[in-house]
Amino acid sequence: MRFKDQVVIITGGGSGIGLATACRLGAEGAQVVLADLSADNLAKAEPQVRQAGAPDVLCQVCDVGQEASVEACAAAALQRFGRWDGLVNNAGLMLFKPLEAQTEEDWLRILRVDLLGAFFFLKQAFLKMPPGGAVVNVSSIHALETTPRVAPYAAAKAALVSLTRSASMEGKAKGLRVNAILPGAIDTPMLWENPNIKAGIETLNANDVGKPQDVAATIAYLLSLDAAFVDGAAVLVDGGRLSKL
Repeated sequence: MRFKDQVVIITGGGSGIGLATACRLGAEGAQVVLADLSADNLAKAEPQVRQAGAPDVLCQVCDVGQEASVEACAAAALQRFGRWDGLVNNAGLMLFKPLEAQTEEDWLRILRVDLLGAFFFLKQAFLKMPPGGAVVNVSSIHALETTPRVAPYAAAKAALVSLTRSASMEGKAKGLRVNAILPGAIDTPMLWENPNIKAGIETLNANDVGKPQDVAATIAYLLSLDAAFVDGAAVLVDGGRLSKL
């Protein structure tokens, strides 16, 4: 039970990688805060996380792109549990448009969720998380190698890796570790709703598609004391796909 008596906030926790991570951490004893924009997703996710073994679950509707909403989520976690030990910045948004069709609003919408949302929660973690805490930022292989029509997403995910490095350096004095993971093709609705895949612009081998639980296992490791000497890392979780591109 690596996370017994610990409290972890997971953004985008109502589905996909976030939900799989909540179930994995709950099974290892964590008290879980599910932060998600969708109240419906939260209502469906909560019983699954409890069934996985989480001692307690707090569901919080949260728009990570709004700092006041993030502050409210952190405050609710502390009010409920009295402590906060881990953070998984998983919430993400993707847009598919040719570059010349993208607008300022498109870019700001993606950056606000995929980059600023992580910053807002990191800020709260640095202010309120005790020494020994850990953060995992969920980036993407798009930070390194990308495809057409997703420029804002790829840029945000690359910036998130850079933010991870900066936060790792500044977190040391606070006793906090900050790492990033870069998932590849993972079996979630975001993958299969990708119009690049539907149109055949991007092709996938079945062996290159991972499960949300594969990513959750890596997140659990990075949050745990098993990774006490891992800090500022950007860990690929893509089944080796990037090495073959």
